[in-house]
Amino acid sequence: MRQMTLVIVGTLLVLSQASAAKADEIGELRELIQKQAEQLQLLQKRLDELEAKQKQQTQEVQKKVEQEVADAVKDKQVSALPDSLKWAEKVKVSGDLRYRQDHIDQQDSTGSWENGVYRHRIRGRLKVDAKVNDTFDLGFRVASGNDRSPITTNQDLEDAFSKKELWLDQAYFNWHPASVEGLNVTGGKINNPFYKAGKNQLIWDSDLNPEGIAAQYSTPLNDTDQLFFNGGGLWVDESSSVADISLWAAQTYWKRTIGNPDHVLAGATYYDYGNIESSPDLRSTWGSSNFYGNTTNAAGGYRDDFNIVELFGEYGFKCGSLPTALFASWVRNIVATTSEDTGWLIGTRFNKAKDDDPGSWECGYDYRETDADAVVGGFQESDHLGAQTNSKGHRFVFRYQLARNLYWYATYYLLEDTRTSSDLDYRRFMGDLVFKF
Repeated sequence: MRQMTLVIVGTLLVLSQASAAKADEIGELRELIQKQAEQLQLLQKRLDELEAKQKQQTQEVQKKVEQEVADAVKDKQVSALPDSLKWAEKVKVSGDLRYRQDHIDQQDSTGSWENGVYRHRIRGRLKVDAKVNDTFDLGFRVASGNDRSPITTNQDLEDAFSKKELWLDQAYFNWHPASVEGLNVTGGKINNPFYKAGKNQLIWDSDLNPEGIAAQYSTPLNDTDQLFFNGGGLWVDESSSVADISLWAAQTYWKRTIGNPDHVLAGATYYDYGNIESSPDLRSTWGSSNFYGNTTNAAGGYRDDFNIVELFGEYGFKCGSLPTALFASWVRNIVATTSEDTGWLIGTRFNKAKDDDPGSWECGYDYRETDADAVVGGFQESDHLGAQTNSKGHRFVFRYQLARNLYWYATYYLLEDTRTSSDLDYRRFMGDLVFKF
């Protein structure tokens, strides 16, 4: 019995020693597996880093190759041009064609409505911009027109299919020295250099291109604010018998950009006409002589001089997701001899039509009142009662982008001619189809 007990005890001791030895082996194996797993994780992380770096290098190499290929193609194209045609690289050609249906209704001196006037009209313009060197550019534009009027390029479709005339509408140089950033000087028959809040036409028709020399300068004040200065010496009319009529002007305005399109803008302009008092109607040189609402003296010339102060402002913001703008302009002729010396305009523009976005649209509205001698008649908006002062009323506009560089534009005027005590009504609708290139 004792021997059996000893055998059993011995066996248990041997088994326990074997189990302990086996447990130690399993623990070591687990530690080994854990270490190998950690090493595999490190290797995988390193592999991912190398793969990402390799991908980035491949993209950079591919981009560099594409750029080198594009540059090579461009160089080849340039070098392929014969010397006689290399001037074309510095020239840009653009233009537009507008087809208009125009309908006017207005009351006569008795208050009765005249028969409505229906016209079909076209406007054609072709412009060439040329680079002279790094600091000088040239611009030339020809445009259609019934006559030499400075405020319209409309051509009526009339006179038994007769040929239509073209006029020199712009011809100017532009100097933008690299040493003075933000400066542009233009001379000749130039694009109007003065800012118009909301593109309003209270003083200047959008088609009018003054003549002389003008300078424009802008400078940033900080990340959000910018200051602008515009000035010019313009020659209105030259005469060999009397003093020339001139226009000297200075404008400054400040703009704060809050976001896109959020901004605030405010400014002032001073226009000083020289030798205009008592002179004949400025537009008599191109076939019209009615002074466009301005008061005349006993000798049949302008009764007053014109020194005009303008204050203007503009606020751009988003109404929902749509860009919106509010704008206003106020003018006063400070040397007028009567109280008929003030004009003002308020307006709004909603949304934005874009040439490259078919289906986009915009609409707008403005209201104005212009006393007889607030501004020089015949230079303001030609479609607003024929550029006449002594008037007031509403304008509604709508534009719809039909296709790329093709849009339809509608304008409706509801105006009053205030030259008489009866305030005769004037209504006009214009539908335009406009092509651009």
